[in-house]
Amino acid sequence: MLVKIVEKIADEIIENKEYLTELDRVIGDGDHGVNLARGFEEIKAQISSYSSLAYSDIFQKMGMTLLTKVGGASGAIYGTAFMSAGMYCKGKTELEKEDIVAIFKAMIEGIKKRGKASLGEKTLLDTVLPVYDLLQHRLEQGEDILSNTEEIKTVAKQGMESTKDIIATKGRASYVGERSLGHIDPGAASSYMMIKVICEEIK
Repeated sequence: MLVKIVEKIADEIIENKEYLTELDRVIGDGDHGVNLARGFEEIKAQISSYSSLAYSDIFQKMGMTLLTKVGGASGAIYGTAFMSAGMYCKGKTELEKEDIVAIFKAMIEGIKKRGKASLGEKTLLDTVLPVYDLLQHRLEQGEDILSNTEEIKTVAKQGMESTKDIIATKGRASYVGERSLGHIDPGAASSYMMIKVICEEIK
């Protein structure tokens, strides 16, 4: 299941390369889609070797590939996120529902540490953190965290779209200041695409 999800995420990012690059052209340096697609093209090229790997090794391999192939801030941030997930999964042969929430938490902590960002700063965290909060709430309430994937997608999409109303203070986008208003953050968009694919694959 995880390998299939990884492959579908790669397809989604590669397919939307131009859209993500266009978003980044407006408020960044115009390479988010191109760079991220390059990393996921490499992951796709290696995907046949993933099927024999443990969960931790899949995440670690993804992270290292993105770190080395993507470059720039997005490579470092996504690479760190997936490697953080890999570190959490060490020794695990099965993933329970609570593990999925914990993986999300590990990835967020990795992103925060590497990107020095938090909620409301026009980054991918504006997409990812509300989803984590929803899953954590479901877990605490004893609900099936992966039920109603449409709600998860909606929360992620709302988070992504909220970045239109935020003035960028992090990364290259911070250079354009108020001119970043009205534009979706490219990282928020690419993370939404990943969450959307996961929801579509597990429903």
